Amino acid sequence: MTDIEAGSRGSRVWTNGVLPTLGVVITIAVWWLATEVFHIDPFYVPSPADVVDKFLEMPGFLVQESWITVQRVLIGFVIAVAGSLIIAVTLAASRTVERMAMPVLAAVNAIPKVALAPLLLVWLGFGNTPKIVMVVLVSFFPVIVSTMAGLTSTPTDLRELARSLKASWWQTFVKVRLKWALPQIFVGLKVATPLAIIGAVIGEVVSPDHGLGSVIVGSSASSDTTLAFVALVLLAVIGVVLFYLVAGVERLLVPWAKAISS
Repeated sequence: MTDIEAGSRGSRVWTNGVLPTLGVVITIAVWWLATEVFHIDPFYVPSPADVVDKFLEMPGFLVQESWITVQRVLIGFVIAVAGSLIIAVTLAASRTVERMAMPVLAAVNAIPKVALAPLLLVWLGFGNTPKIVMVVLVSFFPVIVSTMAGLTSTPTDLRELARSLKASWWQTFVKVRLKWALPQIFVGLKVATPLAIIGAVIGEVVSPDHGLGSVIVGSSASSDTTLAFVALVLLAVIGVVLFYLVAGVERLLVPWAKAISS
């Protein structure tokens, strides 16, 4: 390994590993320091130690509720991504369809999803279905917008090159337009990841059966602020893990994106 390669690898470790970890440690330290310096009552804001102690009181229950929320998030997110990509490709392929459909999509996205949650219970009943649908509704729009932006931003010279090579429409779309759009698509995916978690929690708060949203509702009813903070921290951890999973897939599929942008 050359000195340049070693330096580059060390820089990646620092950027992708050390700095994010340092940010988390500083955030926890500031939180802990604030509770100690200002003598904040744990009833209002518990310290990180209180949160850890509460988690250790019922780890099995909290892990199980977290897994239920994760399942709803993943199912809804996959459905939202698949549907969004199909819709975006259709809109990008036809300017007429795009102009007809975009006002409808924008209007649907503008509707407060919290207001839809009770209606979903009426239409779909209780259980997982309305919560998964809520995840889809909350997270689909960023993927549509980012995918369309990527598909419609293909440089003209690349299209002309494909045409000069007598590539078919499908070959041009897959090998040129879709590949060029991948960085934008992943931007939408990373934006939609935390939104999917928010959608699942909205559904669980409105219909609290299982999941971390129901834990928050139950802790509010019993005035157990620390338990609510445990659920919030677990949701934050889930969000970070899912975000970096998407970012990792992006690095595997689009390793050339940063080179182009730089």
